[in-house]
Amino acid sequence: MSAVIIDGKQVAADVRAEVANKVSELKKKGIAPCLAVILVGENPASVSYVTGKQKALAEVGMVDRSVHLPESTSEEELLKLIDELNADDSVHGILVQLPLPKHINEEKVIMAISPEKDVDGFHPVSVGNLMIGRPGFLPCTPHGIIVLLKKAGIETSGKHAVVIGRSNIVGKPVSILLARKDVNCTVTMCHTGTKNMAEITRQADIIVVASGHPHTLTGDMVKEGAVVIDVGVNRIPDSTKKSGFRLIGDCDFDDLKEKTSFITPVPGGVGPMTIAMLMQNTLESAERKA
Repeated sequence: MSAVIIDGKQVAADVRAEVANKVSELKKKGIAPCLAVILVGENPASVSYVTGKQKALAEVGMVDRSVHLPESTSEEELLKLIDELNADDSVHGILVQLPLPKHINEEKVIMAISPEKDVDGFHPVSVGNLMIGRPGFLPCTPHGIIVLLKKAGIETSGKHAVVIGRSNIVGKPVSILLARKDVNCTVTMCHTGTKNMAEITRQADIIVVASGHPHTLTGDMVKEGAVVIDVGVNRIPDSTKKSGFRLIGDCDFDDLKEKTSFITPVPGGVGPMTIAMLMQNTLESAERKA
C-alpha cells in the first residue's frame, strides 16, 4: 500500500478562492473585510508567518491593517492598540502573533481582544463556544484539519481518532471538533503521560499528531490503512539546503507512507490550511456586519 498524500496547498488555495469570491460580493455591499495582524519584535519565524498572512490577505482582497511594533513596546502600549482596534468598526479581525516578548503577558493580551474579533479562536469565550457547540470562531489549525479530512473524502463517522498532544492550540480543540456530530469520531487523546502509546495508536483509524517532536509516530505504531495528519513543524540540520536546515513533521513520513491510506506532508499539508481558515474566520466576522 502507498498512501494518498493530502495536498494541503491545493485545498487551502480552494478555500482562499471561495473566500475571495465572497469578499468581492461583500465589497459590492460596501463592506471591506479587514484583518489587523500585530507583530511585536523581530522573531524570524513570526516575521515569516505574518508575511504569509499578508500575502493571503492580498490574494483574497481583504484590507490589511498589519502593525509591526518594536521589541521594546510595552504591555500597556500593546493593550492600548488592541483597545483602539476593538473600537474600530472597520476592523473585523484582530490577531496578535505569538510568541510575544517576555515582558508582555500573553494571556492578558489574548483576553484583551474582543471575542467578536477573535479570529484566531483563542479567547476563553471562543473556546467555551467551541466546547458547547455554540456558533463562534473555530481555532484555525484544528478547523483546517477537519476541512482537510472532509475535502479528501475520508469517512469519519464512527471511526476511532487518536490525537497525540494536548496543547490549547491544537490537541484539545481538534479532539473536540473530531467528536462533534458532523465529524462523529470516537476520540482518544494521548500525551507525555500516556503509557504504551503504540498500543493505542495501532487501534486508530485516524491519527492527528501534534506533539512537537520528530518521529513521534512511526510505521510500527499504526495499523494498515490508517489516516495520518501531521501537524508538526520541526527544523533539523541539512547541509544540502541553502538555509542549512529542512522542515520535517512529527511523523516518520517515509516509514508511514507505505502503510497508511492517507497522509499529510510537511511542509505542504496542515500548514497552508491555518492561514486559509484565518481568512475564512475574518470573512465570517465581516459577514455578520452585512
